Amino acid sequence: MDRRAFFRLTALGSLGASLLPSGVQGAPPPAPTVAQTQLGIDVLTAAGFATLRGVRCGLVTHRAGMNAAGKRTADVLANAPGVRLTKLFGPEHGIDGSAAAEIAVKNAKDARTGLPVYSLYGATRRPTPEMLEGLDAIVIDFQDVGSRSYTYISCMRYVIEACFALPRPIRVIVLDRPNPLGGEKVDGPFLDRKWRSYVGAYEMPYVHGLTIGEIARWAVATPGILELTEEQRRRGFLEVVPMRGWSRALTWNRTGLNWVPTSPRIPTAQAALGYAMVGLGCQLGDFSHTFGEEMHFRFIKYSRRKAADLIAALGNAVPGLLLEPKLMPDGTQGVYTAINDWAKFRPTALSLHMMRQACLWDPANPFARATKNERDLFIKHTGSEAFYEELRLRGAAVDLPRWQAQWNAEAEAFRARTAPFRIYA
Repeated sequence: MDRRAFFRLTALGSLGASLLPSGVQGAPPPAPTVAQTQLGIDVLTAAGFATLRGVRCGLVTHRAGMNAAGKRTADVLANAPGVRLTKLFGPEHGIDGSAAAEIAVKNAKDARTGLPVYSLYGATRRPTPEMLEGLDAIVIDFQDVGSRSYTYISCMRYVIEACFALPRPIRVIVLDRPNPLGGEKVDGPFLDRKWRSYVGAYEMPYVHGLTIGEIARWAVATPGILELTEEQRRRGFLEVVPMRGWSRALTWNRTGLNWVPTSPRIPTAQAALGYAMVGLGCQLGDFSHTFGEEMHFRFIKYSRRKAADLIAALGNAVPGLLLEPKLMPDGTQGVYTAINDWAKFRPTALSLHMMRQACLWDPANPFARATKNERDLFIKHTGSEAFYEELRLRGAAVDLPRWQAQWNAEAEAFRARTAPFRIYA
């Protein structure tokens, strides 16, 4: 562990008892009626905002940036005694979460607090020195979904780099939140450094198994992850306000917390899991997912194929997965992706089999006829140019077991590298 990078895990009390898995097969049990996980913002509140008293701060947040009681973090900090919140910053989808994916968001004014809102998904994706002027600290409160290509962790990286690179570095304070997929699953294609982008800002497996606070600790402490000089990285100051009562075995429905939509197409925690399951498999080819109520990223279809065809082709491909036939109101047939054994299930496995099946059902091979933009976008999300090239050249003959074995080994190596930066049992 490189201790030259200066970060601090806030000592605001114990993390609480580790909560063990249920020990039964199937999806995790229903959520308890009382929240057992305290978010970083709630821990900060319980400590009387001690770390922010007298500090001129900005807040980077979005629609899901709320405390356990459903109050916006922006409002909590704006009304906190001794806290001087002066600026807000919004990522992709905007601070209210209403903008569609990949749509630029303009600077605005927050209606409730009257504070300026600077967009980090418009004219710039990095806070400029002018935006940061007059601040002593930046607070980050994002709800991530556990997949590498979801851009809030990319925004966090850019904010840290901007704050650390200033002649007088600005403190970065991350209010931690659960990984909705839990902290035990580390799975899927690994990102090649050459293909780092806003939809892949870290060299990690597609399902990373970390909280945003843990990602921040690892990125700041490890040379080469952030685009900073060694001096800038060492001079920076990162503080993580941890949760209480969260352990790696807890998927979202076991935290007792209410899910707040993180973006228009992730309105539920079930959709967050679906994003990891089928998002990569719908990048190229005729597989697609629909966005009906409670079905975001969980219902998949293939043009000119019936539900029975999808079940026959994919139903036995992924341990722990159950495909349920569904008929949509417009007559579209497809399948709902259900989990019947969480312990055996690998989140990205379905996408990989969808890619192979797309080549079987399309003799022209969608990977072979992709445009350059489609190719590059696929690689940026998936992370591996070599994997794309095998799909392009070999189609359905792609050696999935070999690739999965390689990525499993890389996932275990990543788990070992990040172990020193994990906060929770």
